Amino acid sequence: MTLLAQTDLRLDTTFVDYVFVAFYFLLVLGIGVMARRSISSSLDFLLSGRALPAWVTGIAFISANLGAIELIGMTANGAQYGVPTVHYYWIGAIPAMVFLGIVMMPFYYGSKARSVPEFLRKRFNTTTQRVNALTFALASVLIAGVNLFALGLVMEALLGWSLQVAIPIAALVVLSYTFLGGLSAAIYNEVLQFFVILALLIPLTVAGLARVGGWAGLQEKITAVGGAEQLSSWPGTSLTEIANPFLSVLGIVFGLGFVLSFGYWTTNFAEVQRALSAKSMSAARRTPIIGAFPKALIPIVIVIPGMVAGVLVPQLTTLKTGGQSDVTYNNALSLLMGEVLPNGVLGVALAGLLAAFMAGMAANVSSLNTVFTYDIWQDWIRPGRDDRYYLQVGRAVTVIGCLLAIGTAFLAGSYQNLMDYIQALFSFFNAPLFAIFILGLFWKRMTGHAGWTGLISGTIAAVTVDVLVRSGVLALSSQAGSFVGASAAFVVGIVVAVIVSMVTAPKPDAELVGLVWALTSKEDRSHSTTGEDAGWYRSPALLGGLVLLLTVGLYLVVP
Repeated sequence: MTLLAQTDLRLDTTFVDYVFVAFYFLLVLGIGVMARRSISSSLDFLLSGRALPAWVTGIAFISANLGAIELIGMTANGAQYGVPTVHYYWIGAIPAMVFLGIVMMPFYYGSKARSVPEFLRKRFNTTTQRVNALTFALASVLIAGVNLFALGLVMEALLGWSLQVAIPIAALVVLSYTFLGGLSAAIYNEVLQFFVILALLIPLTVAGLARVGGWAGLQEKITAVGGAEQLSSWPGTSLTEIANPFLSVLGIVFGLGFVLSFGYWTTNFAEVQRALSAKSMSAARRTPIIGAFPKALIPIVIVIPGMVAGVLVPQLTTLKTGGQSDVTYNNALSLLMGEVLPNGVLGVALAGLLAAFMAGMAANVSSLNTVFTYDIWQDWIRPGRDDRYYLQVGRAVTVIGCLLAIGTAFLAGSYQNLMDYIQALFSFFNAPLFAIFILGLFWKRMTGHAGWTGLISGTIAAVTVDVLVRSGVLALSSQAGSFVGASAAFVVGIVVAVIVSMVTAPKPDAELVGLVWALTSKEDRSHSTTGEDAGWYRSPALLGGLVLLLTVGLYLVVP
């Protein structure tokens, strides 16, 4: 299963390019070896001993998101849909990241929960914890497969290997440093990878725009090839493929901006885990907000290169005009790299691409081993063992997770656009979780039984919509189907949770202190800081307000 013939896909690399890539691999593995020295307990391996500063966790927070989903998926979306892709960032990420830092992290961090499923046990019951732990484990393996598939594509482009060879070898590299150093190795590598990724994206954007005559030249070429609607962010009909402008905006604002966005950023443990590893409450609250600043600006160097690829690469231009091609939009990034980057710079760019995919996969594997070790193995299957035993379980799950990701990588390769696949997964797993989470946070009457029934019913609703879309019963595109599926999951999850809550008994108020809004004091929610965390410039509310203003300003600049 190769997306392109090797003669078309192979990049024109030289010895200098291989030197850059080899040096990067050695550096990554070296970080893993160094991080191993600080591992003495399962908490060190799975949560970095909760000792990391905010700037480290903040960069790691956004770097963990800069995986295959971001680079391959968003450049593919840029090539296919154009400017409306920015909605995934500005309405589909920033508000939820600010909400996580200001509103939800005091509950996550203050409860001393080691994972999202463990927080659900404290708020609801063990059944809700186990349902979420199992679905999260499945989602982690599937999403790790997306990153691994994309990493295999890069190695195929670099070395000419088939995906059947490239994917297992790529998995071995990620396994090596994650197995050695646990979450600390993953996080410190993510900080390094963030800057290496920028070393790919910035030159690629500049070189791509130079080739098409700048922004004005790009607009002219897109108008000629893909349609003027791809140059305007609203109403975004090219993205949603919903012809009615009002319904298209509704799908973006509610389906993407509220359900999918808040569902992903506020409950996805692969992201929340980075904040939980921070050294203090203040650092934990600032983690997602620090990450929101680069997240707001990243579209400039991801979406624009995708748009350039759509008009500069002949195979993609053929796709945009409705013709047949031997490539898919997933190849936009690697094809553009080969088209505009010279040797030497190409080696740095390839290292950046490898960095992105390893960051994404490592984030999913490190969160998987935490949830499986604590929420499934320790709390459910083998409780009461010594800490050393659970440290070994965490390492074993790291190996198993990487092996399973090899299988799911080939599943991801069956999709023409990885964003279609990933948005479907988010609608299945994240949207119903957000529904029961947000209801349980603000409604103390919600019961434990309502938690797990809401989760399951919401997931069933999203899967049902996906099946109806794929079978042609619902005349929606995959993108629109994901928005509708997420909305259905959220609504059904809320309705079922409310109904079940009305016929079952809630927990006593005394058991919900610090877990629901109404029973948590303002002081505990705000957590004023002293010492090294003091200072107005470290205020989560101030930083959150600034990044929201930045986002509004960007929307005013973009048509």
